[in-house]
Amino acid sequence: MGTKAKEAFRFCTRLTLAEVTGRRAANIQELLEGIRSADDAVIYYHTHRFIKQSHHLVPEGANDFAYWVANTVQADRLGEELTSIDIVQYHSLADIRDAFVKMLERGIAENPGPARTVAPGREFHFMRSIRFSVPTECAAVDYRSFLDCLRTVSVSSLYLHVFEARLRPPYGVDDFSHWFRLNFGDENVGREISRLDPYSYTLEGLRQRIIQIIEKRVQEGSNA
Repeated sequence: MGTKAKEAFRFCTRLTLAEVTGRRAANIQELLEGIRSADDAVIYYHTHRFIKQSHHLVPEGANDFAYWVANTVQADRLGEELTSIDIVQYHSLADIRDAFVKMLERGIAENPGPARTVAPGREFHFMRSIRFSVPTECAAVDYRSFLDCLRTVSVSSLYLHVFEARLRPPYGVDDFSHWFRLNFGDENVGREISRLDPYSYTLEGLRQRIIQIIEKRVQEGSNA
């Protein structure tokens, strides 16, 4: 495992600022209309912030839309259906938006009649995420230096390279798997990391599992 990478892996971290859009929804129809017209930054804010902030990947109410529908509008069934949308399975924010639109359209069609409007002050407020990627001092050129960096970088860095990476080219692929395959032709590590179900771990737990996968590969190389 002493081979050097063709290109060093530069660990980055994510900084996020929240921006108020000024748009609100007082019922499910207005929520649907707001999601239909929302840009990627709005969809990102309301579907991804739970993962990063809680460090747990299946928090109660896995997105803001589901939480508001279930707890404020008190449409429990529709809230559960919105919670079930697995954002990790989608390769773009546009696809995530379409999934919520279809689910809400179906919910409205199955429950015709006047929309339940919430009391003033309990409306859904659409927010937008302004994101910045900032390079860290950690750069890896081989397996061992990658492990050293992975042990020390923040969970924000882990989140960026595992979750957000799937939303940009090559779509659906985390940065770690892509780097090991591209630089070392290591399909074993690439496959094992890419197959991890991130919903089954906390971010710290995910870090430890990836470390285990790479340590095992290093040990195999040492024994070869």
